[in-house]
Amino acid sequence: MTAAAQQGHGPVGQIVDRLSRVTEAEDLTLRDLFEEFGESSFLPALMVPALLVVSPLSGIPLFSSACGLAIAFISAQMLVSRRHLWLPDVLMRRRIDSEKAHNAVGKLRVVSNWLDKHSKRRLRVLTATPLSKWLQLLCFLCGAAMPFLEIVPFSSSLLGGAVMLIATALLARDGIFALFGSCVIVGAALVPLFALGVI
Repeated sequence: MTAAAQQGHGPVGQIVDRLSRVTEAEDLTLRDLFEEFGESSFLPALMVPALLVVSPLSGIPLFSSACGLAIAFISAQMLVSRRHLWLPDVLMRRRIDSEKAHNAVGKLRVVSNWLDKHSKRRLRVLTATPLSKWLQLLCFLCGAAMPFLEIVPFSSSLLGGAVMLIATALLARDGIFALFGSCVIVGAALVPLFALGVI
């Protein structure tokens, strides 16, 4: 297979391509990942922690919490329509094993290819203002919940998957993906209830 064929050509694939290049560095921090996309690229920046938290990196203690906080900060700034992204230095300084990160990002290729293949412009009203603000609020709630769900298996990955679907919806103007993401959030909300024996 040629190098061109291996690269993702859709918006999600392009994000994974760029993450793959960044993770080739020996000394890697979250700042390196976000700076690759620039301080005004909110949707790609939102996709970064969402992709990472559904990757094998989510098994690292407190990594899901860091990604969740990043999602919450990015979503909050989208809600208030900030022009430039800001993230706390304590998050940006978090170091990541570059080899593990590169391997994890490589495993996201199947996910990115699927998202790019199946996303298209549908039900665009669901991704336009004012409903886009509702989707951003859902992303904020998902990110803010992740640190509290660190001990509940799979819950952070489910929430990350929901954010990934919603971010894809906003990137591709695909209302179907927005609906899918909302359904995943409902499912993720039920996980702690099952874990606690409430349901």
